[in-house]
Amino acid sequence: MSTHSPSEAGSGAPAKAHTHKEIMIILGGLMTGLLLAALDQTIVSTALKTIVIDLHGLKEYTWVVTAYLLTSTASTPLYGKISDLYGRRVTFQFAIVTFLIGSFLAGASQNMNQLIATRALQGLGAGGLMALTFVIIGDIVPPRERGRYQGYFGAVWGLSSVAGPLLGGFFSDHHTILGLTGWRWIFYINLPFGILALVITSAVLHIPKIKREHSIDYIGALLLVSAVTTILLSIAVYGPEYGWLDSRTITYLVVGLALAGGFLYWEGKAKEPILPLRLFKNHTFSLTSLLGAVIGAGMFGAIVMLPLYLQIVKGNTATTAGLKLIPLMLGIVSTSIFSGKRITTTGRYKKFPVLGTFIMTVGILLMSTLTRSTPYWQLSIYAIIVGAGLGLSMQTIVIALQNSVDFSDMGVATSSNTFFRSLGSVFGTALFGAVLNNRLTHYMASGFSELATKNPSAMVGVNLSQRGLTDIVASPQKYAAVVHNTALDAYVNSFHIVFYAAAPVTALGFILALSLRELPLRTSHDYAAAREEAAGEAIG
Repeated sequence: MSTHSPSEAGSGAPAKAHTHKEIMIILGGLMTGLLLAALDQTIVSTALKTIVIDLHGLKEYTWVVTAYLLTSTASTPLYGKISDLYGRRVTFQFAIVTFLIGSFLAGASQNMNQLIATRALQGLGAGGLMALTFVIIGDIVPPRERGRYQGYFGAVWGLSSVAGPLLGGFFSDHHTILGLTGWRWIFYINLPFGILALVITSAVLHIPKIKREHSIDYIGALLLVSAVTTILLSIAVYGPEYGWLDSRTITYLVVGLALAGGFLYWEGKAKEPILPLRLFKNHTFSLTSLLGAVIGAGMFGAIVMLPLYLQIVKGNTATTAGLKLIPLMLGIVSTSIFSGKRITTTGRYKKFPVLGTFIMTVGILLMSTLTRSTPYWQLSIYAIIVGAGLGLSMQTIVIALQNSVDFSDMGVATSSNTFFRSLGSVFGTALFGAVLNNRLTHYMASGFSELATKNPSAMVGVNLSQRGLTDIVASPQKYAAVVHNTALDAYVNSFHIVFYAAAPVTALGFILALSLRELPLRTSHDYAAAREEAAGEAIG
């Protein structure tokens, strides 16, 4: 299999086609970059306790995660547009270098403010890694054959969902490794893999840059970043921390929505918009953007609860909880590769996101049956089901999107889809986390009130403050079994509500997937013609 690239702008000679072997080598570099970005969404969470103790930053600990999510999400759509203007390789390599500098500085941080700032720098690079990976594959492989390769990226997401908590727990559990504090290796481990991705892309990633007359929409970029950052601060930080009716939450939300309105107004009149509004006239673009946001919300909002369930209810360590997520990874990997190969063979793709969102909804509903005594084999089956649904859905909607847009819009359309999925994941995590905290407060109060009525002697010496309730879960040996079980039941009941809340979200994804219009996937010949047409329009 090979594809024809457009002529080098101004050279008149066609670029060398990529062979299957070359594509697999490029794929290795892209997957390495994507894995780094995906890992850093999850690897820090299990090490946060160790980090905040070492750097004396308990009050700022949430910002270690939030700073990364803010910059990676806000920058995602910018990378697609910039790569359309200046070329894929140089933009992707800029993202790698930015991520590596951020990783090195994060590992060397001496206080929480430094760590938060460098995590934001890391996120700035990660936004490019997550967006441009799919754009570049879209450049070098036609849609009809893309499933053959795209399925492997689902495997990367599956691997990161397991390896992140596992590695974070491993490094944080060691006081020192090779003379350095254990948690610092969470960031330093990125360096050799990032350099490898840089070397591979420098050696084999040769995509001709199509020269275009262009102007940079600086005002649009500023409005977009400001709007996204402000809204995310309201939804992901101030709302969960201070309450949804707090003046800070409402103020940031109102300002963010006003900035978003200003962005939409400006993009409608800009000569070279960061996010062309005409793309939303494309049925597939609009639908896959919504579907990506829904899948992101359901995926992170529900799956982030599994490690919590394993650690709190089942008493597993962070490392063990990471290992027990392997069935989830197996579900994602197997169906990602299967669906990708079937799409290449048959040219049909709509059935996979339809089936995937349905299966994912069933799996999430099954998780609402988890109890204190649920055996691991049963949880494994539920995790495989959810993972299988994700694997069938995630990469397929990218193929559908890229097949439906003009080649000249490939970068901005693909990065926008990644952007909406990231938005969905951040909102899902924040909102489902708020549901968990709200219900946990309710069930803790009602559970211990009932226990105090039925067995008052068991409540002697029990502190029902936030610190006391945390101690009951963390140190069960200090308390009567009935006290510990009451706290665990409150968690279990709260998890049930979260899964009940997540199921309608993924069910909405099923309805959206049913509305997807299946278009014939472009072949190598069609794709080469589209590339040549885009090159001709740019040069002309």
